[in-house]
Amino acid sequence: MAAVSYVPNELLSRLVGIRMYSVEFVLNDYVQLRFDGEPKADGPIVLNSYVWPVVESAGRSWREPELGYADALRRLTPGTVVSTGEATGTGIRIELDTGTVVIHPAVDEVYVEIAMLIGFEDRSWMVWRPGEESFEDLH
Repeated sequence: MAAVSYVPNELLSRLVGIRMYSVEFVLNDYVQLRFDGEPKADGPIVLNSYVWPVVESAGRSWREPELGYADALRRLTPGTVVSTGEATGTGIRIELDTGTVVIHPAVDEVYVEIAMLIGFEDRSWMVWRPGEESFEDLH
């Protein structure tokens, strides 16, 4: 059986048109972005970001630990995904009608994994790690 090759943005782009309804900070360790689930899925679609994403909104960018960062991230909800992208050198980009989430950490910000996307009806999922898909520049 041949190995399935990864196609950048193929899974991530399935978020287009879906509402992000929740931002959850988990023990000041990582953040979960929750999206409306697919009709026959077991629950919501969840993007766990194990690095602090950059928030772009209202003509500026916020980074953790800047004052207002958590508020800027929360203000993205409820927002509908209008486009997504992922590529080496830029990482993951999720553009909502309320602002943008960018996940492209520096090497010293990553421990093991960068992000994980789960919750699709067909059980498709993805884990991004430094030196691998769309993060080959981080090694």
